[in-house]
Amino acid sequence: MTGPTSATTRIARICPNCDGFAAVAITLGGRDARGHLRTITAHCPACHGTGTTPQRGLRATASGVAA
Repeated sequence: MTGPTSATTRIARICPNCDGFAAVAITLGGRDARGHLRTITAHCPACHGTGTTPQRGLRATASGVAA
């Protein structure tokens, strides 16, 4: 065991739109003059290519105590 985990440690959530596969290579259908496959990289628009989304914070109530 590594010891107790701090209460402020947050676990990154996997992006629900790309399931963590934030960047993909898409072939353009053909090869260049040197024989390399032509590809472009597309990033997930929801997570901006990180594969994770920030966790939602706790909501504060009128009394200042988290709900």
